[in-house]
Amino acid sequence: MAADLDMVNLFIIAGGTLAIPILAFVASFLLWPSALIKVYYWYWRRTLGLQVRYADCGGYRFCYTYRGKPGMRPSILMLHGFSAHKDTWLTVVKYLPKHLHIVCVDMPGHEGTTRTNTEDYSIQGQVRRIHQFVETIRLNRKPFHVVGTSMGGNVAGVYAACYPSEICSITLICPDGIRHPCETKFDNHLQDLKHSNYTLNIPLIPTTPEEMEDMFRLCSHVRFKIPQQILQGLVDVRQPHNTFYEEVFMEIVGETSRYALQEHLHLIAAPLQVIWGKKDQVVDASGATVIAELVPGCRVDLLENCGHSVVMERPCRTAKLILEFIILQQDARGGTKKSS
Repeated sequence: MAADLDMVNLFIIAGGTLAIPILAFVASFLLWPSALIKVYYWYWRRTLGLQVRYADCGGYRFCYTYRGKPGMRPSILMLHGFSAHKDTWLTVVKYLPKHLHIVCVDMPGHEGTTRTNTEDYSIQGQVRRIHQFVETIRLNRKPFHVVGTSMGGNVAGVYAACYPSEICSITLICPDGIRHPCETKFDNHLQDLKHSNYTLNIPLIPTTPEEMEDMFRLCSHVRFKIPQQILQGLVDVRQPHNTFYEEVFMEIVGETSRYALQEHLHLIAAPLQVIWGKKDQVVDASGATVIAELVPGCRVDLLENCGHSVVMERPCRTAKLILEFIILQQDARGGTKKSS
């Protein structure tokens, strides 16, 4: 009888032990979804072997993640888009070889990187800051591959134009900064914003779960079913930063930044790859044709049934295309050396 009671007590203790994390998860999901989102990113960074580091330079601090060490293949610097963060790249990093040296940095003012009231958040200002970061961690000891998406694509392209000796090749994913011939749904939103003197809500800065869902519909062709609690959590995470996002938005749609990439294309010397979702409603895919016409030898990969959020919608395909391009360019340089 005593043995039976011991067994019952054991099951009760075991059940209670299991119930605690389950109840904690449910409570987090229902009451603190923003905390759950942070735990999610922390978990995937650990799973993928990415480590968080900080780089300090002249009172300015950059936050970044990295994996691997510099080796035979070039290092890869990944620049995220507007109002995003370094963890945007987790979906793509998952499909890249673990031996590659990968660096994902929070763009100026975003997430863990220093935010200042006087910082220039124009594209040129961000390029200067990213160059400061590159020098601080000595990433430019040998030429590296730079990848940028959306606003980060604009910055990546201008960076390659301004610091050609540091870049061995470039991948631009749905980059901003191009006068694309065809208007998009987002272009129409911009016109409405201008006519309202920017008093209307900016579609890329949601303040409610409903607006968050609308932003996903705008940025993604694939329809993701996201629970209301998660949408609320995403809003809660972003809400404290919305004033900053508005400041950055006004800078990157301003005269000096709006078409910065196109104005610098003629200065890009490194091999260039462009990846674009055909169904992009933010920056029209016709921009790929503009880039290809201005940069001889540019490789263009258009993705079917894919919108602006390429790294979220087609991460495996994106990783494969980037890796193929890097290997192709490296092999071409090796062949040139051998033939000479």
